[in-house]
Amino acid sequence: MNLVRKEAEKCDRLGGFVTIMSMAGGTGSGMGTFITSCLRDAYPTSLLLNEVIWPYGTGEVIVQNYNSILTLSHLYQSSDALLVHENDVIHKVCSQRMNIKQISFRDVNKVIAHQLGSVFQPAYTTDGATHYSRNPLGELMESLVPHPEFKMLGLRNIPQMSEHSLAYSTFTWHGLIKHLRQMLIANAKMEEGINWQVHLPTEVATRNSSLSAEQLFNRSVANLAIFRGKDIEGASSEGFRDPAMYTPWLPPDDSFSIWKTPRSFNKYEKSATLMSNSQGLLKPLDCIVGKAWNMFASKAYVHQYTKYGIEEEDFLQCFTTLEQIISSYSTL
Repeated sequence: MNLVRKEAEKCDRLGGFVTIMSMAGGTGSGMGTFITSCLRDAYPTSLLLNEVIWPYGTGEVIVQNYNSILTLSHLYQSSDALLVHENDVIHKVCSQRMNIKQISFRDVNKVIAHQLGSVFQPAYTTDGATHYSRNPLGELMESLVPHPEFKMLGLRNIPQMSEHSLAYSTFTWHGLIKHLRQMLIANAKMEEGINWQVHLPTEVATRNSSLSAEQLFNRSVANLAIFRGKDIEGASSEGFRDPAMYTPWLPPDDSFSIWKTPRSFNKYEKSATLMSNSQGLLKPLDCIVGKAWNMFASKAYVHQYTKYGIEEEDFLQCFTTLEQIISSYSTL
C-alpha cells in the first residue's frame, strides 16, 4: 500500500486503479481481492476496475471453483466493475485465429494485452473532440456501469489473426461492424463460429422467421464500441443503437457509447473493439457456481478453508451473492 501511495501522490489527477488478477489460483484470487478491498478503504472515491482471468473449464487447481466464487462475491462488494477474460476463449483465439501450435502463457498474455490496449490506448470519446480523453477509466465506467448490481464486463476485439494472414487480408468498416454486432447478439466470443441465425425480436418480426431465435439473443445493459484506423468517418455504429438490444429501464441514448480515433492500432489498419455489460457471462458464471455447489454439498475440501478461518456460513453468503447476480442478469 505504501508503494501504491507513492505512485498515487505523483499523479496530478488520480483516475483510478486497474487490478489485473487471477480468479482461481491462491495468490491472484486471495491477495488480489484483499488488495482491492484495501484500495477501496484507502481511496474511497477512486474508480476500481478489476481485470480478472477466468479459469480454464477443465481445471488448473482442484479448488478453483471455490476460489472463484469467494473472489467474485468479495470483488462485487469493493470493485466498480469486473472485466472478465476467459482462459478458454483466449486459448481458442491463439489456436484458431493466431494459428499457434504450442500455446504458451506468453501467447495468452499477448492476446489479453492486445485487447486491453485496444480499450485503453488514447481515443476521442465524443464526436468532434479535438483532444483525447483525459479520463478513460471514468468515461468507461460512466458508459458501461449504470447500476451497482450489474458490474460484469466482457470484451470482444476484431480482427485478430497471425501476422502472416494479416498480410493477405483487407477489411471494411461495414464488414467489421456487422461481425462485431452479430458476435454481441449471438454471444460469440470470437469471429469464428458466429451463429448468424440469432436475431433481435424486431428483426425476427420483419423476417417472418421463427420466434425461437428471439429467445437466444444476448441482451445488454450497455455497450461501448471503440473504432481505430483509417477512413474512420465511414464507420457507422447505427446497428448498436437498436433499443431491442438493451434492457428497457435504461434510455437508449445511455445504453450505447462510441469512441473513435483515426490512428491504427498494433499493425491492424482498421480494428473494432466492443466492451459489453450483458448476459454474455451468465453461462460461465452459472457453471462455476454449479460446480462449486456440488463440491460444497459433499463438503469436499472445505476443511482446507475452515482451518484458515473461512466458515461454511461465509461460503453460503458467497453463493447467495452470486445467485442474486445470476438472477439479475437472467431477468434483464
